[in-house]
Amino acid sequence: MWEEAEKNLSKNKIIAPLIKKYGPCKIKARPKKNYFVDLVDAITGQQLSGKAAATIFGRVKKEVGSLTPENILETKDERLRACGLSWAKVKYVKDLSARIMNNELRIKYLKKLSDEEVIKELVAVKGIGPWTADMFLMFTLGRPDIFPVLDLGIKNGVKKLTKKALKPKEIAEFGKQFAPYRTVASWYIWAALDN
Repeated sequence: MWEEAEKNLSKNKIIAPLIKKYGPCKIKARPKKNYFVDLVDAITGQQLSGKAAATIFGRVKKEVGSLTPENILETKDERLRACGLSWAKVKYVKDLSARIMNNELRIKYLKKLSDEEVIKELVAVKGIGPWTADMFLMFTLGRPDIFPVLDLGIKNGVKKLTKKALKPKEIAEFGKQFAPYRTVASWYIWAALDN
C-alpha cells in the first residue's frame, strides 16, 4: 500500500535508516463498518497508555455487546463508567452515538471527504479534538499525508531524531519535509521510539 511513499522517503536521511530497520509501514485503511468502533476506541484511549486503553475498550465491548450507536445509547451511563470510562468519556461516546443516529454525523460518508472536512465533521463531536481526528484519518481512512503534531509519540520521536525538544509549530515545520507522505513518516518516527 505504501510502496511509493517508502521509495520516496528512503531518500530522506532521517527516515531512510528507519525504513531499513523496521521494514514496510503497517498502517492499513479499515472498512466502513469499523468507523464507529474506531472512534469509540480513540475516545477511550485519549490520555491513557496503550495497555490501559485496550483494557477499558475491551470491557466496553464486553458490556455493550455489538458496538453500535444504538447499543451505546441503550447502555446506562453507570455501566459504561464501571468499565473504566471517565464520566466525560461516557458523555463523549453518547454524543458520538446520538449524532450518528440523528444523521448529524454521516459516518459512512467520511471517506469521501477531504482531510480538512473530516476533521471539521469529527471535532464537532464532544470529546473529539484534532488528535483523535488525525488518528482516524491515519489509521482508519489510511490518508497519506497526516502529521499529528499534538501526538506525544511524534513529539518524543522527533526529539529523539533531532536531539531537540520542538514546539508544535516547529514539529509541523519539521514534518513538511516528508510531504506528501507524512502518515508513513509518522509511523517510522513512532517506530524509532521502540515501544
